[in-house]
Amino acid sequence: MELAGGLGFKNHVVQNVLSRALWGKAVGREVNRAESGFETFAETAEPRLRVALVARYGPDIGSQATVDALTHGWKNWDRVQQMENPFGFLYRVGRNRAVRLLPRRGRPRFPDVDPGREPWVEPGLPDALGHLTPKQRQVVVLIHAFEWTQAEVAELLGIRPTTVQNHLERGLTKLRNALKVNDYA
Repeated sequence: MELAGGLGFKNHVVQNVLSRALWGKAVGREVNRAESGFETFAETAEPRLRVALVARYGPDIGSQATVDALTHGWKNWDRVQQMENPFGFLYRVGRNRAVRLLPRRGRPRFPDVDPGREPWVEPGLPDALGHLTPKQRQVVVLIHAFEWTQAEVAELLGIRPTTVQNHLERGLTKLRNALKVNDYA
């Protein structure tokens, strides 16, 4: 494993986390953490963690919260790796960080659809997503955009699958109404 210059890492976020976490650390300590499986864990957990946080808080805050959560995981890897659900724990760390990053009384900002190009999504979708509750938005995006199962979303959020189903149904109803798409075909 190479720590300098990002060599040896396929994922730039994992590289960023390790780079941030290693500042001021003794070389022997980071090798022990890497050997203990953090790099492997982070490479598999990062995409799911990023998707989950971006779905709830938007791309800017969600991405920053992902890096912060993984950094926390690296710094506390000895304790985190012993947990029954380390991914769920780091999701909650990222969620707490995102809440602190959110502007007061603001909705997450999703990218606008470029008016000069043929849209690949409904042009009103970003704004409509911003009007859903955070859990409704997260459930709808994870299930329909990223093809997660309701069981996976329930495990991530620490709620029952029936609660996920309720958030999904309510979120889709709000989206259909906001986009004036009441055709269920």
